[in-house]
Amino acid sequence: MDFAKLAEERYSVRKFDVRPVEREKAEAVLRAGRIAPTACNNQPQRILVVDDADGMAKLKKCTSYTFGAPMAFIICFDTAQSWIRPFDGDNSGVVDASIATTHMMLQAADLGLGTTWVGYFDPAKVVKEFRLPENLVPVAVLPLGYPAADAKRHSGHFEKAPPEKIVYYRDFSAMK
Repeated sequence: MDFAKLAEERYSVRKFDVRPVEREKAEAVLRAGRIAPTACNNQPQRILVVDDADGMAKLKKCTSYTFGAPMAFIICFDTAQSWIRPFDGDNSGVVDASIATTHMMLQAADLGLGTTWVGYFDPAKVVKEFRLPENLVPVAVLPLGYPAADAKRHSGHFEKAPPEKIVYYRDFSAMK
């Protein structure tokens, strides 16, 4: 599939089939997260693989949005590895983890798998349940699996703002 079609067709899967994800497909998705670009190539993304019933039960204590997926990834960043912008002290970790998550979602879609970027989770519970060290910050939960036969796109999936509301050339004073 070409990239534009892949990006357009990918959607947030909110209902998964129970069938497990083959290890080689999960590894391909993980590779996409590992090779994602990061600030100064510091590679602070840390990806937790939750692929058993105990782990998924722990995850369900942190978020109700697992959608019946057979597995999930928790994408974090390591504050000891992420680049800090010297002008204002902004930490690139959230952006780096977000780029990795996006790569993983698109790779999953290319493999016929579904994902949903879950931002609705309790970070403190993730840290507690998965015993994360204090330098790891959870950014996203990514349930992964095969879409259920009756899974469907959100009704607003294809509703996008027109370019003139998003893209600006030269006259930036027109931005609202």
